[in-house]
Amino acid sequence: GLRPVAELMYIDFLGMTMDQLANQAAKIRYMFGGQIGVPMVLRTQGGTGRSAGAQHSQSLEAWIMHTPGLRLAMPATVQDAYHLLRQSLTKPDPVVFIEHKALYTRKEEVDLDAEPLEWGKAAVRRTGKDLVIVTYSRQLHYALDAAEKLSAKGIEATVIDLRTLNPLDFDTVREHVERVGKAMVVSEGVMTAGVAAELAARITEECFDYLEQPVVRVAGEDIPISVSQELETGSVPTPDFIRSVAEKMLS
Repeated sequence: GLRPVAELMYIDFLGMTMDQLANQAAKIRYMFGGQIGVPMVLRTQGGTGRSAGAQHSQSLEAWIMHTPGLRLAMPATVQDAYHLLRQSLTKPDPVVFIEHKALYTRKEEVDLDAEPLEWGKAAVRRTGKDLVIVTYSRQLHYALDAAEKLSAKGIEATVIDLRTLNPLDFDTVREHVERVGKAMVVSEGVMTAGVAAELAARITEECFDYLEQPVVRVAGEDIPISVSQELETGSVPTPDFIRSVAEKMLS
């Protein structure tokens, strides 16, 4: 049969699909011992950046990450959007493919014939010796912007783009955290019980002997997103905020 690609206009509407997605699609291959599966892709958009208000601006990837049986891809580049979507179509489990709405207008050169990174493999977008910044989706570009400004002050940051959150390439994270000893996790989702919280906990647990200081989370405020552009911008990490937190860590 065909592999369905469904489209959910905003991730904010995820609650309306949760029985079908989390209670059925995510469980079927396991309940039937692998005899049948649900090889589907659910495309949706999330995040802030368009002053779309509280019901159209959320970052709910932690909901998906928390559900065993669901795969989760969150590309930050046009090249990855192309390759990750094609790879998603080959998976035996349902894949939720979250596109950040603020990246839809981004333009990049794409090599359609390029060899893609392995599914579930993080990309090291920048290498430095002073700090590791772990992030994904739009916050990758913010982290890279912050890293360039930090470099001008003599601080060199490694920036890791996770690309997929399930599977999560923790081996790459571990390798660089153990090398550097300082880590920051950046996510647009809310601070409490979010993706940044999970990653910070795991880095602390698995890399404790190599850490020179506590892992720092940079994440969204625990509030509904405002339709006001100024308030919206102030409720999620920005390049300057990431930079200021990094400078404080290294001061």
